[in-house]
Amino acid sequence: MSAPTARPLVALVGECMLELQGEAFGTMRQTYGGDTLNTAVYLARCGAATGVRASYVTALGDDAFSSGMVARWQADGVAVDWVRRLPGRLPGLYLIEVDDRGERRFSYWRNEAAARSLFDAPATPFEDALESVDALYFSGISLAILPSAGRDRLLAAAQRLRRRGARVAFDNNYRPRLWPDATLAREVFSRAYAVADLAFVTLDDEAARHGDGSVAAALALPCDEVVVKRGAESTLVRRGAAPPAEVPTERVTVVDTTAAGDSFAGGYLAVRLAGAGPEASARFGNRLASRVIQHRGALIPPPAMADLVQGLQPGRAETP
Repeated sequence: MSAPTARPLVALVGECMLELQGEAFGTMRQTYGGDTLNTAVYLARCGAATGVRASYVTALGDDAFSSGMVARWQADGVAVDWVRRLPGRLPGLYLIEVDDRGERRFSYWRNEAAARSLFDAPATPFEDALESVDALYFSGISLAILPSAGRDRLLAAAQRLRRRGARVAFDNNYRPRLWPDATLAREVFSRAYAVADLAFVTLDDEAARHGDGSVAAALALPCDEVVVKRGAESTLVRRGAAPPAEVPTERVTVVDTTAAGDSFAGGYLAVRLAGAGPEASARFGNRLASRVIQHRGALIPPPAMADLVQGLQPGRAETP
């Protein structure tokens, strides 16, 4: 990886929804979350120490819930210059139910969500500002919620960034219910892997997508840098043709696995784009994810991770 840009700017593209936590017909707690937004928040919190900036790219409505989310993202340090506000539209909604082991079950109301119309304009503020972007992050969910033309626009933006030397990171979050069929998902994911130089891979998602969730298949992806997340098992990191390195996770008592992978990616990018190596970045990502899963909800309170952020320093080649 080349020397990092001063205060590199990461554009994270996707959808944030209103989140309800609780049981059906029981007491509910309302907040918000979404895979790429979760990553943006954790990246911004950690990037405040390492010098890496996060800007979220999505579409919302002009309602009070949308305004409330934007204000809260800004309070967490996430830039919102590229958030489109669409009159008369609303954000999506989901409900999380968590079992005794911390595992989650989701119910969604998102078909008419504003984020699906992100690219329903001749140009977007994000596309107009591509020259200022140092890295792009998007996921399989980012691609799934967009119509075909929107997916093409996002992947075209990724190609433009790669051509001028920016980094492109793709996270393989795969939700079958968001795709009309598995064949289309396989085709679109192949295009995403082809344009990305950094892939975050969860093996269970790869198995669900095309039947091969093996470590070998993940490490053989065409990206220059591949990070294989395996839950409580060690994380594997492969750079170029070098043998993969194994980075242990931290064993903790799991309360809620929500945003484990999202926070890992945010932590990884916050130190990787500041100049740390892949193994050091994975170590920090594992530390952050282990902290997150000890709390309920996608976004833990900033004080709960303050010691981890304070241990980071701008320009360091390694992390604690």
